[in-house]
Parts: sequence; C-alpha cells; structure tokens
Amino acid sequence: MDETEAAQGLSALGNKSRLAIFRLLVRAGECGTPTGHIGRELGIPLSTLAHHLDRLSRAGLISQQKSGREVICTARYKTLDAITNYLTEKCCEGLPERDLETEPSEALELEKQ
Repeated sequence: MDETEAAQGLSALGNKSRLAIFRLLVRAGECGTPTGHIGRELGIPLSTLAHHLDRLSRAGLISQQKSGREVICTARYKTLDAITNYLTEKCCEGLPERDLETEPSEALELEKQ
C-alpha cells in the first residue's frame, strides 16, 4: 500500500456514516449483509447509502455482490489490514538524529543558553 491508497482509505472512513457502515459490515462478517439491511439498521436513506457505499468501494474497503435483486456488501479485511500495516510499519523504529546545522531554530535555542 502506498501513501495515496492509505489516504483514500482513511478519508473514506473519516465520515461518521461511512464509519458506521463499515463497522456494521465488520460485525456482519464474511457473509456480509444486503444494502437494505444496512440502510434500515443505520437509518440512512438508500440514495444517500448508495453514495457512501460507492466511496467505501472505490477505496477498496468493501465489496458488493449482486444476489438476485439484492446487493450484498462485505468488508474487505485485507484492505483494512493493509492500511493498519501502513500506519504502523515503522513503529518504534526511532527517528534519525537531527543535525543542528539544518535545524536553525534549535541552533538559536542552544546559543541562548
């Protein structure tokens, strides 16, 4: 996952309704749930729900499969894992030492002491 993909995923989840939808789909598990159930459960009109589902789908966070007259939505855990791994891939690695010559504000502070 690159920075752009991570930003798209996080942006998609950065909306209260989309976050609620995604959490509901996580609770639904591998079988997913129909769009109508999502709308009823969360009180989101279907026209608005379609917009949110499209945004989550474009970010790769959900998949949608037609089953007869229904569309079944499922959380894509691999994408969520990739975003989480991207955020934590260098956890606790430490930061490089700063060069005071390239950090003028720190150099000024040292001179004042």
